[in-house]
Amino acid sequence: MTRVRHVTQIAAPAARCFDAARDIDLHMASVAHTGERAVAGRTSGLIGLGETVTWRAKHLGVVQHLTSKITAFDPPHYFQDRMVKGGVASFVHDHRFEEIDGRTTMTDVIEFRSPLCPLGWLVDTLFLRGYLERLLTRRAEVLRRALEQPLRP
Repeated sequence: MTRVRHVTQIAAPAARCFDAARDIDLHMASVAHTGERAVAGRTSGLIGLGETVTWRAKHLGVVQHLTSKITAFDPPHYFQDRMVKGGVASFVHDHRFEEIDGRTTMTDVIEFRSPLCPLGWLVDTLFLRGYLERLLTRRAEVLRRALEQPLRP
């Protein structure tokens, strides 16, 4: 398995960060450059335990349909989504939120494995890891900016 970890500091409470990270509409805004959109399952709003979402997106030049399921859920500290159908052999994304004095440390950890070992390991190492690191960084920045804006009445 290949692992990618990204940590973001956000000036917002953990509960808001937790909800923003599972917001389907905000997710689509954060990866708009991929054309990713929810096409089945939960397609808007907040996804919860046991729910699935199917995404249609263009990643690495290939249009794909990827279905993820929320498999662990401990608000507002942790949730996990696991790909149940898609282009890789395994894909698990852990989302952790730790609040101290009104600021939240959001930690994303993705563990994945491409099919066709050992060729898959080469793809993971040379291409997919860097791509996912950039995707997580961009997504986290969109979430941080959205969360640090003043709440509207």
